[in-house]
Amino acid sequence: MIEKFKNNYFIIIGTFLFLYFFFNLLDGERGLISLLKKENLLSQLKIEEEKIKVKIENMELKNSLLSNNLDSDYIDLLIREKFVYSKEGEKLYILKNNEKSE
Repeated sequence: MIEKFKNNYFIIIGTFLFLYFFFNLLDGERGLISLLKKENLLSQLKIEEEKIKVKIENMELKNSLLSNNLDSDYIDLLIREKFVYSKEGEKLYILKNNEKSE
């Protein structure tokens, strides 16, 4: 048994090294599977970043409308939305839960 081991020493060690590097290539902290997971996470974070950028731009626009130059149309829109305010003679339709009026 020991003689066979001595004769095939390089084959056995080579096999174990090959298996070790193969499993670490696929799995592990820096493996191929981990790389795919991290790329997927990166793409999701980029999409979320774009959504947040759009929200920030929208808020900056609304803030600019309310800061130095008051936009009367925007203020009118805010009052109508928040206080359900209407002028005399206007018809007001309120739809709840995406119900259609008949």
